Amino acid sequence: QVHLVESGGGLVQPGGSLRLSCAASGFTLRSYGIGWFRQAPGKEREGVSYTSRYGLNTYYVDSVKGRFTISRDNANNMVYLQMNNLKPEDTAVYYCARRGSDTSTWYDRLQYDYWGQGTQVTVSS
Repeated sequence: QVHLVESGGGLVQPGGSLRLSCAASGFTLRSYGIGWFRQAPGKEREGVSYTSRYGLNTYYVDSVKGRFTISRDNANNMVYLQMNNLKPEDTAVYYCARRGSDTSTWYDRLQYDYWGQGTQVTVSS
């Protein structure tokens, strides 16, 4: 059974850092691209970052470029999102998801077939 479990969220001051982790199980991680999404209250879920199967291709939404870094460890079934210089507008629930289809863009939610339960990130002073 496929499972994705996020961890690492929390409360951090503006300018701070967090590292989110996504633990994958029930499938072969190296066979799938993985995306990170986030959803703030009252807003649609948006794609934040994506890593291809072996991490050779990575993508970011413009608002996080230069601040966030996605990485993966296929041997240990983990995907990470390092978030630096956090801003209040980064506050959201963050989800990792398995990309089951590649017929559209990486930030199209419909491309993803399994999702984690999410981890809350709050950036506030």
